[in-house]
Amino acid sequence: MTRSRYQEPIVVRKDLDFGLDQDDIPRYWLGGNPFRTRLFDAVQATFPDGERYFISSVRNFRERISNSTLLKAVKDFTMQEGQHGQVHTQFNERLRRQGINIDAFVRHTKRMCDGRLENYSAEYNVALTAALEHFTAMMADLFFAEKEMLEGADPRVRAMLAWHAIEEMEHKSVAYDVMQQVAGVGYLTRVAAMTHATGSFTLFTLVAPWYMLGMDGFSVSERIKLYRENLAWLAGPRKGMLGRLLPMIASYYRPGFHPEHLPSVHNYSAWLEAFERTGDTLVAAEAMYAAAA
Repeated sequence: MTRSRYQEPIVVRKDLDFGLDQDDIPRYWLGGNPFRTRLFDAVQATFPDGERYFISSVRNFRERISNSTLLKAVKDFTMQEGQHGQVHTQFNERLRRQGINIDAFVRHTKRMCDGRLENYSAEYNVALTAALEHFTAMMADLFFAEKEMLEGADPRVRAMLAWHAIEEMEHKSVAYDVMQQVAGVGYLTRVAAMTHATGSFTLFTLVAPWYMLGMDGFSVSERIKLYRENLAWLAGPRKGMLGRLLPMIASYYRPGFHPEHLPSVHNYSAWLEAFERTGDTLVAAEAMYAAAA
């Protein structure tokens, strides 16, 4: 059976201002919830060095790419990821002003990414990048398909996340195509990398907020209470973040899988139309949120 293919054009959007330097963004910008806010903050803190790792992993094969379409996609992917790294570095500066030891998270991510580039083969690194890119595309759908996940979020932070989500959907197949067409990575390595990525992401998602909340001054007992109160939101089998990710992760294990088999989130066009009309990421994010289920 021939599967439908879904691929949006990759558009590089530069010099966007989300107002992240404004001091009136609430410390707990996600509905006043410390746990949910710090989970997002901790994950996004990995993005600047994580994006550089993705770029390096794909660039390792640039000289071997003969297909002009794929070569241009790699160039656009690199430019989009570079922009993501810059914006999330600005967000990390905001966390530093709050007294969060953001450098500890950055050092951990850099050490991990540098270790992968040094110790793993170029083929495994691009397979791991393709798996993690699937994660970011999945999270774009998870966070924006329905209103519930980002309900009560500060509009500026939601605008940053929406823009990042849009571009992850646009370049969702680039690393995968390099992995398959150029690096020649087979099924076993592909799924081993996804298993690795899933374990690493899940562990970080569970552990990182604990340390960040400790930096906020929450005691051990207070943090345990926050985890318990947000357990269903995080890991519930139907509505929880990790529970809703599982079917999307499972799709990656299907022989013959390709990222373009998965359609973009249903309200992608709402963001795109509003941004093309206004050039304003906050307006675009609000249009996308309004169109969410």
